[in-house]
Amino acid sequence: MSETPALSRGDEYVVFYNGGPYNGQSDTRISTDGSWDDEVTVIAAVDGKETQLVYINPSAHQVGEQVQVTYSWDEPDSDPLEALDERNDD
Repeated sequence: MSETPALSRGDEYVVFYNGGPYNGQSDTRISTDGSWDDEVTVIAAVDGKETQLVYINPSAHQVGEQVQVTYSWDEPDSDPLEALDERNDD
């Protein structure tokens, strides 16, 4: 059984996105309270329109000195993708 990785306030960790339009992307975040976020919201351009993508269910593991956290796309809580061309954001 593996141990839960430890972070201190101010430590960097790497985020990997699984699913949705941000699938396969990564990001670096800084821990503000000694842990990683329970949920991450990403503002992304999809077909030229900005949309909010919600990622949840963090799964963390330690690789060498680096903490890596993978998040899964939460489609129901994200902005709908199929109706982006019908949105009136202008």
